[in-house]
Amino acid sequence: MTESDAELAAWLRLTLAPGVGPEKQRSLLAAFGLPEAVFASGRRAVAAVVGDAVAAKLFDADNAEAIAQGLAWRGEPGNAIVTLGDPEYPPTLLQTADPPLLLYVKGRVELLSRPALAVVGSRHASAQGLENAEAFSRALSAAGLLIVSGLALGIDAAAHRGGLDGVGGTLAFIGTGADRIYPARNASLARRIAESGAIVSEFPLGTPSVAHNFPKRNRLIAGLAQGVLVVEAAPASGSLITARLAGELGREVLAIPGSIHSPLSKGCHQLIKQGAKLVESAHDVLEELRWQVSVPAPLGRAEAVQAPPPASGAEADLLAALGFDPVDADTLCTRSKLTPDALFAILLELELAGRVARLPGGRFQRLQ
Repeated sequence: MTESDAELAAWLRLTLAPGVGPEKQRSLLAAFGLPEAVFASGRRAVAAVVGDAVAAKLFDADNAEAIAQGLAWRGEPGNAIVTLGDPEYPPTLLQTADPPLLLYVKGRVELLSRPALAVVGSRHASAQGLENAEAFSRALSAAGLLIVSGLALGIDAAAHRGGLDGVGGTLAFIGTGADRIYPARNASLARRIAESGAIVSEFPLGTPSVAHNFPKRNRLIAGLAQGVLVVEAAPASGSLITARLAGELGREVLAIPGSIHSPLSKGCHQLIKQGAKLVESAHDVLEELRWQVSVPAPLGRAEAVQAPPPASGAEADLLAALGFDPVDADTLCTRSKLTPDALFAILLELELAGRVARLPGGRFQRLQ
């Protein structure tokens, strides 16, 4: 092994030992310095710091195969393992209470140190929420901010897509090993992120999808970024955990308001009541972050796509009847005084024009 391989092998040996958690690992680094020094000090010296039981787990662990796997993975093009002592380790994570000892990175390592904004929200987002997430992320990435999210379905995926369109790029913190993709429906998106952005995990290679790992990774999303923008969230959403963690770290917390009738707006409204910044455009976000950059205006909902020409006649009347809340067809018939056949004919034209989205349950939502 080269010297760098030997150093990394010691980091892997320390972090892969079963039953030796991050707190004990950090105690050993504080006592001895680098992992190589931990093992060179011997079992007795280590036991004096973390106890006999933990020392036994550390020195008796048979993790040679996992270490070899980690070294081989690091050697593949586009892969890196960034240690806590590495100059490339993100300084914002060093400010947190429990920074991971290792970050497995697939993609551009330099993105870890870029100014970043987290964009998070519901996995079961509305059509308007998805459009807002992608539009805001595209604009903020164009302004030079790295867009950070968690590669989940819904708002996360939309945020990554928008981030990929700008110079800021995007980074995904995942809750599995960096050699796995979850959820499978985001496989194509994950490949795009790995090619031009970065996928990052604190979990060892091969770690499967385990429920409790996803809230854990939320602290990294909050810790890396200068602020967190919540697009849509139910009251018990994991996105509110990310926002709370961001607030505890002194990061900016921002939220997009929505309909008072939508369950997915209640989490954002709750945050706003608690002091989060209400934002209606990307300019609001940049202003709150004190981000000095010249960007095209306006930035916000309208930048998702080029605005279509104004609707007229029956289409305009139906859009007015629809409003901006999801509405079922029966209610639309009553409001618009149209027959079902006439209603669905106009709705089809509005869908094709990108002004209306069809939602589950036979409902429709205005987009423009």
